[in-house]
Order: sequence, then C-alpha cells, then structure tokens
Amino acid sequence: MRAAGADQQYDVNGQDVYSIGSSGAISRVVYAGTQRLTIERQGKRARFDAQVRYQRAADDGKSSVDARFVQELLPNGSFQDLIDDDPDFLTILNQPFAVQLDGSTMRDLRALHKAVPFDATSPLGGEAVLRGFLRPGLAGEVGGRPVIAVRFEAEGPMTGPVPQRSQATMTGRMRMDGTAYYSTQTSMLLALDATLTIVASLRDADRSVPVKIVYRRSIRASQSAATAVAAPVKTPLPAPLASGGGTAPPGSR
Repeated sequence: MRAAGADQQYDVNGQDVYSIGSSGAISRVVYAGTQRLTIERQGKRARFDAQVRYQRAADDGKSSVDARFVQELLPNGSFQDLIDDDPDFLTILNQPFAVQLDGSTMRDLRALHKAVPFDATSPLGGEAVLRGFLRPGLAGEVGGRPVIAVRFEAEGPMTGPVPQRSQATMTGRMRMDGTAYYSTQTSMLLALDATLTIVASLRDADRSVPVKIVYRRSIRASQSAATAVAAPVKTPLPAPLASGGGTAPPGSR
C-alpha cells in the first residue's frame, strides 16, 4: 500500500563565480527559484521527487529552467537515483546531505558536541575523496520549526573536466563547507547552505592557466507545515555526494 506525504516547498538561491587566467576576468551565473518535494512511501521504501523552476542569469542573458531529481530510499537504507535532470545542482536531493535521517543518526547528531572526522566522495565524480570534520551548529528554527544544525567542511585533491567544457581538464584542490539544518520533529532536511571552492590549473590543448571556481547554494523550506512522515531506516550522515560528473553545489557557514 502506498502512502503519500505532504509536499514540502523550498526557496532556492545560488551563484557560480568563475575566475580563469591571470587577468582577473570573472564570469558569474546567478540562480533563484522555488521547488516542491513530494514523498511517496511503500512499506520500507520511500520515493522522493524534487521539481524546481528557477531563473538562470548569466553573462549571455537570462533563461527560465525546469529541473527534476528523483531518488528512492531502499529497504537497506541506501539511496538510488532514478532521475537526474538537475544540471545546476539546485534540488534538495542533489546535495551533500541526505534529505531525511533515521532515528539513530538523529540521536548521533543531537550528541555531536565536538569535531568528528568524516570522508565524502568528490562532487566531481571519480575516486577522489574529501576529508574533513562535522561540527555542531547553532540550533534554531526554519519556517517556524525547530532544527538541529551540523556544520561540515572537507577538502582534497581533484581532477576533472570544466562544466560545459569537456575538452578542458582541471587539476588542483577543492574545499566543501556549509551547514545543514534538520527538523527535530521529522528529521527532514529543511535548510542547507553549501559552498564548493576549486583552485586549480586549467589545461586546454597546450595551455595551462590558473582557475578559481566558487559554487554556492542556499535552500530553505518556505512553508510552515511540516512534512508529516516517519523517519526512514538507516541513512548515513552525510550521504555520499551525487555522482556522475558535473559540479556539486555548494553554501557558506
């Protein structure tokens, strides 16, 4: 038997800043929009469907974009991506942290009082691993609902293509940091600020130039009605970053 949970609305904002070469030339892409997360449960399985509509403003003009990410929570506690049509990493499902935590992980989060080491897979894909720490954040409210906050930071080496320029390769280091906010009532991810910073060398044909790219994302629940669903089974904290290349977002503490 299937059971549908209440939809959750989120406001989404983001910015990508590219600085390539020694001239200091900067290009920028800005995002702003809203999204709806729908949850459907069947026994120990849960299907999360996030659809976002946003404005994308870049140097070459503005455009309206629709994106979607569908993910299923399996009985063993792992997530499986079913649809990944979110090239700008703006859906709540395509982020460094799981959209909902199990009861055991929430208890661990409540008991987090000092820095704890953790590893995360590179948001650019491949086998690179980012290593860093989880720290307790400032508890508070999001949309009138009490939340627990966890700060995260990790860094490591990276090698990968430049988004939308598959012929160019970057080699350097990346750093990911931000804060995730989980509802104390439903264990849902209600807000996330994340930043991904890349400092590298860009090799294109026979040239090599310095590059710095900063991706920022901010996602906030925008309605007061909580999603009244039970927390799922075992979910790692944090969940692995999305795979499949491209950039992963990002946010600031």
